[in-house]
Amino acid sequence: MTVSADVLAALTALARARRSNEPGAGPFLVVVDGPAGSGKTTLAAQLAPRLGDGNGGHAQVVHMDDLYEGWAAGPDGGAARLAAWVLTPLAEHRPGRYRRFDWAKDEYAEWHTVAPAAFLVIEGCGSGARALDPHPHLLLWVEADDDERLRRGLARDGERERDHWTTWMADEAAHYEREGTRDRADVRLDGFGEVVTWHASPVA
Repeated sequence: MTVSADVLAALTALARARRSNEPGAGPFLVVVDGPAGSGKTTLAAQLAPRLGDGNGGHAQVVHMDDLYEGWAAGPDGGAARLAAWVLTPLAEHRPGRYRRFDWAKDEYAEWHTVAPAAFLVIEGCGSGARALDPHPHLLLWVEADDDERLRRGLARDGERERDHWTTWMADEAAHYEREGTRDRADVRLDGFGEVVTWHASPVA
């Protein structure tokens, strides 16, 4: 997935405008949600340097993959950990901390610190759950064809993970139906980085 400079500029301007209109404690969240393999991680990585942290550095990115307890847990539960470990402390002007879950070892690994900043990018399945709505945010939805997503996933993780992938895809579909994430998104993009729908007015 490659996002054009024009799209990145428009998304960055929208996030900055939304932040200025929705002041609140803690960082402004740019949330990148959508089904696995759609291109969320790529979009987040391209947005973070443009948003900045308010001190001349890149906005930090938190990956929901680090907050799920492996394949079997599905995408539910990650948002609650994110709120408790990261967002609540940041809203209280304290650093957030989370412990990365190692999927290969099926256990928690090292701790990561999330410093207070102007922006924080959250990417991953379930990052746009309604539980995070109280925090000022811009919700971006990225989608791609199921066959293409599975192809990308198996190219990354290996054919041995096919059963895990197909189960996860079913779990995330149920999650998104419950949460209504796609319909609640401010902007929808396809898996090739093109904007499909602006539900929030783009900023020139």
